Amino acid sequence: MFQSLKNKLDSFVGKTGAKAAAGEEKGIRLSTSTRIKGIVSSWVRLTEKDVEDILWELHIGLIQSDVAVETADHITESLKIKILEGDVEKNNLEKHVRNSIREVLADALTPEKEVHLLQDIRNSEKPYKIMFLGVNGTGKTTTIAKVAHYLMENNLSVVLAAGDTFRAGAIEQIEKHASNLGLKVIKHQKGADAAAVFYDAVEHARAKKIDVVLADTAGRMQTNVNLMNELKKICRVNNPDLRVFVGDSLTGNDAVDQARRFHNAVGIDAVILTKMDADAKGGSAISIIAEIRKPVIFVGIGQGYDDLREFDKEWFIRQLL
Repeated sequence: MFQSLKNKLDSFVGKTGAKAAAGEEKGIRLSTSTRIKGIVSSWVRLTEKDVEDILWELHIGLIQSDVAVETADHITESLKIKILEGDVEKNNLEKHVRNSIREVLADALTPEKEVHLLQDIRNSEKPYKIMFLGVNGTGKTTTIAKVAHYLMENNLSVVLAAGDTFRAGAIEQIEKHASNLGLKVIKHQKGADAAAVFYDAVEHARAKKIDVVLADTAGRMQTNVNLMNELKKICRVNNPDLRVFVGDSLTGNDAVDQARRFHNAVGIDAVILTKMDADAKGGSAISIIAEIRKPVIFVGIGQGYDDLREFDKEWFIRQLL
């Protein structure tokens, strides 16, 4: 998982250490104070000239690993500032560089507002309404089933709304998942008004005192104005508590563009990235959080209902470093 990005970061750490060692041996690119300290304590200070080429290599490597250009710019500039701060003991240089990367990534992976799903549900008026949206083929309906399973495992009751009334077989697909999980599905006929399906599911949940409504919607391209307007109607009628964009991590920067356009159209509160177990690059998670400042709350790591992992930035960074 994320091997491409991990390799790029490991290469940066190794080359930075090698550059510092070479600079010390030649007595160049080190400040006078650093050379004096080096005589007795082997301290070094990297200069901008030392890391210029290596940072450029990292910048290209980040982009190749599906990190958006703007995010790659920010990461490399922030990293340069951190690794050039003060003198560093030579034996701790690699640790210093890794810690600098860790801090920069942690900052990039910090959204403007965290979502604490279970806590938010338990502290909100019932039913708590979650709408899932995204483009075709991202695994949205299967993800909804995984989220339903997760909520049930945490002692919350759930009803599903078959709001994808457009795609052939969509209603049958969500019914199959519901049957597997022992859940009720609120549905209308194919081609029905998705906003009405969601509304009826909310009314059912109120009547039955169900904790959470999970509403599917038809996948749509972010450039289709009419379908995006339909999403606005669904939101206007039902006022969901949480609008979750489901993106395919394998699509890289396309997922970032999709998330941005959906956010601009209807506002998204959180993101779930699917197929993360097959993602050798890993940049999409960094870019989505850094670019739209919304949290990734789950990642899909397989086909089973249990194959949904709560996203934790410390876990993510550990996979890379």
